Amino acid sequence: MSLAQTILPFIGGRSHRPQADEVDEIFDPADKSTLAVVPRCSPEDVDAAVRSADHAFRTSWRSTTPSQRSAALLRIAQTIEDRTEQFALLESQDAGKPIAAARKEIAIAVDHLRFFAGAARTLQGAVAGEYLPGTTSMLRRDPIGVVGQIAPWNYPLLMAIWKCGPALAVGNTVVLKPAETTPLSTLLLAEVAAEFLPDGALNVVTGAAQTGEAVVAHPTVRMVSITGSTRAGRRVAEISASQLKHAHLELGGKAPSVIFDDIDPEVVAREVAGAAFYNAGQDCTAATRMIVHEAIYDDFIKALSSAASGYKMGSTAAESTTLGPVSNALQYERISGVLDRCPARIEKINGRSSEALNGYFIDPTILVGVEQQDEVVQNEIFGPVVTAQSFKTPEEALALANGTNYALASSVWTSNLDRALRFSRDLEFGCVWVNNHLSVTAEFPHGGGKDTGGGKDLSIGVLHEYTEARHIMFGSLGSQ
Repeated sequence: MSLAQTILPFIGGRSHRPQADEVDEIFDPADKSTLAVVPRCSPEDVDAAVRSADHAFRTSWRSTTPSQRSAALLRIAQTIEDRTEQFALLESQDAGKPIAAARKEIAIAVDHLRFFAGAARTLQGAVAGEYLPGTTSMLRRDPIGVVGQIAPWNYPLLMAIWKCGPALAVGNTVVLKPAETTPLSTLLLAEVAAEFLPDGALNVVTGAAQTGEAVVAHPTVRMVSITGSTRAGRRVAEISASQLKHAHLELGGKAPSVIFDDIDPEVVAREVAGAAFYNAGQDCTAATRMIVHEAIYDDFIKALSSAASGYKMGSTAAESTTLGPVSNALQYERISGVLDRCPARIEKINGRSSEALNGYFIDPTILVGVEQQDEVVQNEIFGPVVTAQSFKTPEEALALANGTNYALASSVWTSNLDRALRFSRDLEFGCVWVNNHLSVTAEFPHGGGKDTGGGKDLSIGVLHEYTEARHIMFGSLGSQ
């Protein structure tokens, strides 16, 4: 796949040229140069993708064995790994990631796809047996059918893998829509996968909200899955509810880091800075709210400011760049608007100036003097911007941490084991890190509650979500 050309959606095992003339121009957010032009799929194109997926499901993929599906996913993973540099370059240019970070994310995507491949062969359930006299019960986990999926722009390839990996592993077929600003690595994934999957097993349609809604609303799509904003998730849930189809929603976050005074503030500041500013803060689990014990608050803010100043912004192709731009113009405008609306009492501590750069760069920023009801505390910013609050007691820290509508991720930093255990219980988030933040492993679920939705990605549990659990009971006709 070369850049600065028209890149087509992928339907039925091949590139597909939509009939409509609408296109999205794909930009490199680091310098605003044009990378490619991608057509928008119409509802008719989405219908072609769904019909292709349904045909592949009914004629081939649903009938494969777990070992055959596992082998296919492992071959896809190996090909991605073999072509790491190609994928990393697309991810770096398309999503504004420093090239070194892009390579690491490709490696993680490969690892997670290999996990899904292995998990395909180890699904578990109730043991077959006689649970009622004269009967034998067994549990089947069968694929659902065509799954419609919508992936976000912050981790284009990784989120595509989180979507299509488990769905394919259990025998479903997929119609996947990447974000309209970052479709390139997902289209390359479809091209790679076509070598090992039946035609139509993995289709990638391109476009904006209209295309996504067409996927979600299609009557042949039996399940939908989205990783994205709470607003987008509510819309998906609304459309899905009208057809009583299952909706897997993994949405926004506003992660607190609760930092006690029994740790070294400089050490923790360096760790938390990485969790706050990685990927320019465009991560729903990013450490966005610093809740710091008053005894070390000033020292911590000083250390965090110093850590923020250590990031190097610039060309994403440079190995030395450690902080890239935000992913697109709209996100740049949103973050800038949030910062402009801050009340005068909020002080903005900027770690480094991006004024000389041409792309969509945002200075790593610490907001102090915030109050709990402030927009910057309550709403997802999704950029390299964090807030800082102080607390006196553990009860106050918990109230501040839990006092938002999001419930995805959190962390507590302390050397006190009893306190760590208490906070791991009382922090109302799907993921609680202790003396860590942002690490993810494929073996454990990733997701939360409240406005984060209820969908859990990763772990063998997500494969269960992509199956229909069916109770099969055999009765006795008596002696023959």
